[in-house]
Amino acid sequence: MNGLLGGNSWQQMANSLYKPVRRKIFVSYHHGGDQWFYNEFSRIFHDGWETVYDNSLERQIDSDNTAYVMQRIRDNHITGTSCTVVLIGGQTHQRKYVDWEVKATLDKGHGLLGIILPTHVKNLSNQILVPDRFAQNVNTGYASYIFWEHLTAESLTNAVNVAANAPGRLISNSLPMKSKNG
Repeated sequence: MNGLLGGNSWQQMANSLYKPVRRKIFVSYHHGGDQWFYNEFSRIFHDGWETVYDNSLERQIDSDNTAYVMQRIRDNHITGTSCTVVLIGGQTHQRKYVDWEVKATLDKGHGLLGIILPTHVKNLSNQILVPDRFAQNVNTGYASYIFWEHLTAESLTNAVNVAANAPGRLISNSLPMKSKNG
């Protein structure tokens, strides 16, 4: 063998060919309330993910036709991703576009992960308020969440991988679409 591929050379070549999966994710959030958190999320984690981008649907899709808007969300924002990350702040549970993005994510069978922001709010029972469709899928075991304060590259990678590999049979997407904010 004359040392051509002997010893550590073979391992070094194999390691240089191995590239970890860089999942493409879509980030859903309330642009009016949580833009700073999106900017920080993107700044911190952009290098580890194929795509973390701002798709402000309220500015991009000017239509009252719900079917058209949903098709645009699926085709232009969700297709090609493996997971939607929902940044959950104080008003996220009230936003119709967040609900629609979660619905489109579930329609495609993609992973769903929430990140609870420090600005979250709780109800009178001391439960964190999250979008109803998201909560429904946490209850089935399809979706999960982590807290912003515990977010690291490793915890995000693990959570996205778990979300992207969640069994589709757990998806619950039967709630009516939110028709307005609030």
